[in-house]
Amino acid sequence: MKTMHHMLLLASLAVASVAGSTAGSCAPKSYKLPDETADFKPGPQPGFDAAQNNCKACHSTDYINYQPSKRGTAFWNAEVQKMIKVYKAPIDEQDAKAIAEYLAATY
Repeated sequence: MKTMHHMLLLASLAVASVAGSTAGSCAPKSYKLPDETADFKPGPQPGFDAAQNNCKACHSTDYINYQPSKRGTAFWNAEVQKMIKVYKAPIDEQDAKAIAEYLAATY
């Protein structure tokens, strides 16, 4: 019984210690994002619109410009699928296909 009291006391102290050490650090942070320096190049519709509406929700157009040029549909399809599967981008399949085709034709 004495051991149980010691364990409960240690657990209470641990919780109090953690709560005290994180107080004040849970405040939300905000960041000033830099201004956009690029925009999507005009290209085949509806891929242009799908890219504008989906891709820019998570990253700047500069991210697209940093990719190797003329890589083709397979490359861009893999990139779009990575955004969906790894980064959980909420892009439906119709938009994903249009985005990959637009990026392959334009970049």
